Amino acid sequence: MKLDRLSLTGMRFDCIVGLFDFERNTPQPVELDVTLHLDTRPAARAGKLASTVDYSRLLGELRFVLVAGRFRLLESAAEAVGAWLLAPPSQDVPRPAVEAVDVKLKKLVALSGAAVPTLEIHRTRADFTMVTETKTFGFVDVIFETRECGVYRERISPRTVLPTHVHQHLDESELVLGDGLWLQHAPVAAGLAHTWPRGFPHRYENVTDLEQSFLCIDRPAFIPTDEVEVAVPLDKLTRTESVRFF
Repeated sequence: MKLDRLSLTGMRFDCIVGLFDFERNTPQPVELDVTLHLDTRPAARAGKLASTVDYSRLLGELRFVLVAGRFRLLESAAEAVGAWLLAPPSQDVPRPAVEAVDVKLKKLVALSGAAVPTLEIHRTRADFTMVTETKTFGFVDVIFETRECGVYRERISPRTVLPTHVHQHLDESELVLGDGLWLQHAPVAAGLAHTWPRGFPHRYENVTDLEQSFLCIDRPAFIPTDEVEVAVPLDKLTRTESVRFF
């Protein structure tokens, strides 16, 4: 059966992408087009947003992946975007399963206007084998990894805590996806992202009866021995400045 195609085109973000020193230090504009191959008939019949793709949320998620990922290659950035689009839905963010994706990514000023480097990829669900790790607080879905960067979806079980911890060798950016999480022992809205510098204590709590999730990007990729639990009084926990993505 030929699937329906839903596209978001002309998305423009300023992000770090490139190998050279000047590219690692200065964000540059990229343009992103994505096409999702899926069956839209259930949404057409139900008339409910949960039965289709929330464009606003998706735009924010993709911007977060590209901005927080700080990818070295256009190929890595496109692959991470494709992997996230093909990830199965989580309990707290219902949406239809996507069977295939087209991703088109351009570095608009990389060659000073002489040409526009453009990468187009097509991926299907069969192209990805998502690894899911069991943790004391729930599960971690490994979406995409290189040595320099890892993209993960962390799913916290109902009425469960991800204990206060720090990292000494990696920086972490996290985008809240579900509506029932507490961060630093206080409610946090879906769509907000925080970046945790090395050594900064942070903690999540799921206060609901439904699994809740957030999207996590580590630079470099996650190091299991680098997640160290620390004892910090709850009233002493603070947050870094948040950025809203949706």
